[in-house]
Amino acid sequence: MRAEILAAGRGRGGVVAAPLEPARPPDRLRPCGRREPKRRRRPRARVRLTAGLIVAIWLGATAIADDRRPPGLRGVGLEQHLDAALPLDLPFRDESGAAVRLGDYFGRGPVILTLVYYECPMLCTEVLNGLVKSLGVLSFTVGKDLTVVTVSFEPHDTPVAAAAKKASVLTRYGRPEAAAGWHFLVGDEPAIARLAETVGFHYAYDVTNQQYAHATAIMLVTPDGHLSRYLYGVEYSPRDLRLGLVEASANRIGSAVDQVLLFCFHYDPATGKYGAVVMNLVRLGGVATVLALGTAIVVLRRRERS
Repeated sequence: MRAEILAAGRGRGGVVAAPLEPARPPDRLRPCGRREPKRRRRPRARVRLTAGLIVAIWLGATAIADDRRPPGLRGVGLEQHLDAALPLDLPFRDESGAAVRLGDYFGRGPVILTLVYYECPMLCTEVLNGLVKSLGVLSFTVGKDLTVVTVSFEPHDTPVAAAAKKASVLTRYGRPEAAAGWHFLVGDEPAIARLAETVGFHYAYDVTNQQYAHATAIMLVTPDGHLSRYLYGVEYSPRDLRLGLVEASANRIGSAVDQVLLFCFHYDPATGKYGAVVMNLVRLGGVATVLALGTAIVVLRRRERS
């Protein structure tokens, strides 16, 4: 299934492209391109509205055959490969320039995987900012309860760029444990392509316009490297992120309350969100009612005896 498609600018270019299945609300899209001087920046609401109009005019429908899309967008999108095993032997370099393997970051807890590129001035930054915002609400801490691995799909990105992006993100997140738990990687084209293909992340580079077309999402991965959940867009519900991490961890993290929530809310691959299971809510409500009545009867009988 396809997620929204966005064109992420590099250098001077940058436009929002088109949503595919499932469509995302227009107010969650961001244009990615050259930054304007502060005096020319428009209010965020106006930017969101403009982005939504561009999306509507560009394609309009949510189910467009691949051969009917503009040439630069054909084959671009996000296809869920739930339960697929990541190639943990892939070689990368971290923000310090050290040679690492993807598997170095697995085995201890759930992992959040993000694919961005570090020179993108807006869209990819919005993905990371959205993740930081949601993580900031959770009691789970990066570097303690979970790991985040951010991989650049731009083969020309350098460890210097990765280090700069890491410093910026960690400053926003504000929890010192994250320094050892949030990793920013760069790699060569073969490793990047294999990872992207495994997770279903299809992107394209337009040489003429110097921009990338790609989807926006984060992926939740089990400790042994299997894809567990996809969350779409650039803003992620803290509830969905928490429940996804609990499931990805195989209950290594979380509480009894999380288990109750997972009984009432199930992941929907079509939307990349957790939705209420009506029958389970009814069952839970019935059990709660019976328990309340039973408790009331016991209390009343004790009062009568006394």
